[in-house]
Amino acid sequence: MKTVRYYFTPASPWTYLGHARFVEMARRHGATVLLRPVDLGRVFPVSGGLPLAKRAPQRQAYRLHELARWRDFTGVPLTVHPKFFPVPADMAAKTLIAADLAAGTDAALGLAGAVMRACWAEERDIADPDTLAAIVAAQGLDAAALAARADAAAAAYDTYTAEAVEHQVFGAPWYQVGDTPFWGQDRLEFVDRALARG
Repeated sequence: MKTVRYYFTPASPWTYLGHARFVEMARRHGATVLLRPVDLGRVFPVSGGLPLAKRAPQRQAYRLHELARWRDFTGVPLTVHPKFFPVPADMAAKTLIAADLAAGTDAALGLAGAVMRACWAEERDIADPDTLAAIVAAQGLDAAALAARADAAAAAYDTYTAEAVEHQVFGAPWYQVGDTPFWGQDRLEFVDRALARG
């Protein structure tokens, strides 16, 4: 059985654009997904990456064209300039890890999609505790059960971020099939092929 390490941040529009396709793909191939929300703020300094605000103006401008292009191509609802972005993603990431620990990966993947949709299509603040709690409840998850996993989730977040650095991750989404890395939702066709090889 294939295993995919899925490194991402819930604040990433590119992760959001590819999330539903990746989840469907993994299920179709019977692949095990290892959910790995990470802190890109700690990954970028050791991988040569820059946060969006520090990138050159031409790179920032081109990013907007690409977001609109991929939104239109995939049909995934996306606001290019959402109200709450940039947004701190730590709380949302830890909530996804807590969901994985408390309810399993399928539930956490569903919650991840809902959190990213809230940010990129519904213009909700995923750094706000009440907003996150509402998203959790809408997914039929027990907020108290997730809160009980807060310490374990925080420790796992640190571990996953260190693991990402060790595996030479430098952006999101990052799919690692076995030892083979794939960066970006625009590489999902290659992920599909890798999973099909069994």
